[in-house]
Amino acid sequence: MWGCGLMAWQALGIAETPGLVAIQDARVVTVSGAVLEKGTVVVKNGIITDVGASVPVPKGAWIVDGKGLTVYPGLIDALSTWGIPESAGAAPAAGTAGRGAGPATPAAAPGAATAAARSWGPQDRPGTTSWVRAADLVKPTDRRIETARGAGFTTAITFPKQGLVGGHGVVVNLGGENSGQMVVDPSAGLYLSMTPSGYTGYPSAPMGILAYFRQLWIDAEYYRMAKALYAQNPSSIPRPEYDRALEGVLEAKRVMLPAANPIAMERMLKLASELKSPFVFYGVIQGYEMADRLKQTATPVILNVKWPTRDRDADPERVESLRTLEIRDKAPTSPVALAAAGVKFAVSSDGIDTPKDVIRALKKSIDVGLKKEDALKALTLNAAEIYGLASRLGSIDKGKIANLVVTDGDLFDDKTKVKFVLVDGVKYIPPPETPAGPGGGFGGRPTAAPGEEN
Repeated sequence: MWGCGLMAWQALGIAETPGLVAIQDARVVTVSGAVLEKGTVVVKNGIITDVGASVPVPKGAWIVDGKGLTVYPGLIDALSTWGIPESAGAAPAAGTAGRGAGPATPAAAPGAATAAARSWGPQDRPGTTSWVRAADLVKPTDRRIETARGAGFTTAITFPKQGLVGGHGVVVNLGGENSGQMVVDPSAGLYLSMTPSGYTGYPSAPMGILAYFRQLWIDAEYYRMAKALYAQNPSSIPRPEYDRALEGVLEAKRVMLPAANPIAMERMLKLASELKSPFVFYGVIQGYEMADRLKQTATPVILNVKWPTRDRDADPERVESLRTLEIRDKAPTSPVALAAAGVKFAVSSDGIDTPKDVIRALKKSIDVGLKKEDALKALTLNAAEIYGLASRLGSIDKGKIANLVVTDGDLFDDKTKVKFVLVDGVKYIPPPETPAGPGGGFGGRPTAAPGEEN
């Protein structure tokens, strides 16, 4: 029902978004339970207050006619950089020190030749910015956000990725007028990389990087014990020097570890047992070979769905190895294998050109055997569960945040259009589709609340 009051609502603008909305008679895919072929979802002040097949519409609610529409939980990008402008995520110099302030290397005397950077011992932690928090970097002005919403994404787990230890991720809703309104959880995990961006120097070989990670966690444990001892007897035990790098390690809820293939997986399983921190694997392109071991170790996974393809600039006469061809052919079956093994997995947009390509990649996996319900869980509830946010995100249930996607058909149908999304109960309409330009061609602006026709 599109009433005259609804037109008045549109004229009010964003600041006057109604606090009570009902999407009525729509197909509702709750994810956590049965699909409602004709259901109603009630939203009040950004929270889902009711959902069901025979839910009464509260008096005074703005009604959205859901006939012919399908309502899904808002999609979640489980490992992203959305919300962090490129300049905000710039990598620091390789010699950045871990303790307090001050350079890792002394300034050269005027006129003197620049000396090679030297290590100053434990306080010199190259490639480490474990004190950096994506929650302090995200901005609603990141142009990629609107395009992400246009594909149905309402939440992203965003990480700073510079160096070996990039920093702490943040769970953000892809809406709001300022950074504070975006943040759902300011501490999602600490991002580690074996192939760091913006960093050169020692360590660089895999064995050296793994040894560096181990030493960093050993140092952090000694630092923790030193602080505890000092707290017990500050009059007779020297006060430990503040070390912001080790503080960042100790504050990690979980550690994000790269594991693209079986060899990397075994290395990371061994490393995780030594770090003694909760961990999540990301990458897992060769999940079709790794599923049983991941299930055996109860390891949650953030799957990179940028399936490998032949480089368009590659020499057409170069003969590729059988192994390369096999990985390229079987990578899209990784979600199938992970789901069959019972491995909890979510998906990442990392390296993908546009957000819609994430859904297209999963569609390719559906074509080779992935169940649609497993694909949808990977985009919603699984991600929320991996990050400990299933009580707030990931499904259409009473009491959860009103992050919803309203489409005119099946999410994985190429012809389906996203009509609008709700982020914290506020409506956003997809922007016109345009070719991706610099930075992905992304832009963003909120629209009026639910009820406005496209």
